[in-house]
Amino acid sequence: MRQRWVFLLAGLAVCGLSAAVPSLTGPIAPVELMARETPFHHSEGELVEDTFYLTEGIEVAERLLPTAKGVAVRAAYLAVGVSVDASGRLYGKPDRAGTYVAPVQICSGSSCSETRVTLVVLGNVPWVPRDLIFPGKAGVPLEGEIGINGGPPGVLPTFTVTDHGRLPEGVSIGPDGHVGGVPAKAGISEVPVRICVAGSCAGVVVRLIIE
Repeated sequence: MRQRWVFLLAGLAVCGLSAAVPSLTGPIAPVELMARETPFHHSEGELVEDTFYLTEGIEVAERLLPTAKGVAVRAAYLAVGVSVDASGRLYGKPDRAGTYVAPVQICSGSSCSETRVTLVVLGNVPWVPRDLIFPGKAGVPLEGEIGINGGPPGVLPTFTVTDHGRLPEGVSIGPDGHVGGVPAKAGISEVPVRICVAGSCAGVVVRLIIE
């Protein structure tokens, strides 16, 4: 009789111990999963511009512009001697002509997405500006076009006025090199303009002679 009571008390003790200690096969809190970053995903339209035309051997002066606010670019080596820093600035000198597609990671907090940037590296073909003097008359519409000779085929140059205060009243010079407007008065103006062809840039002076 005493032996039966001993077995009964031992059984009750084992049951109590099992209830007090969690089962090793029970569910485990997903701490590791919660600590992971959001997985990367491919996204389109992350950048204002995702294709850049560069010239072999010419220092790059471009910048990635995300379409969303408050995001950051992860610094990386892109290709052919060109890298991007955390501010989105492209820098370096392309050392080989060709077309390169490189992944770029854009992050907001711990969430990142991957987009693609295309670098079109053109051979270094010399070019020179032309048509830098434009005559006109006050009160008469002015029509002209700044141009270039040479440069890589199929690549359009861009024109930037670096001192708008030098433009005569009523006259403008567009990014395509078009000179237009209606001059308000007579005079001679010398306007500094920066011309770039696939990253190869030079400064010129456009002379406007208004009678």
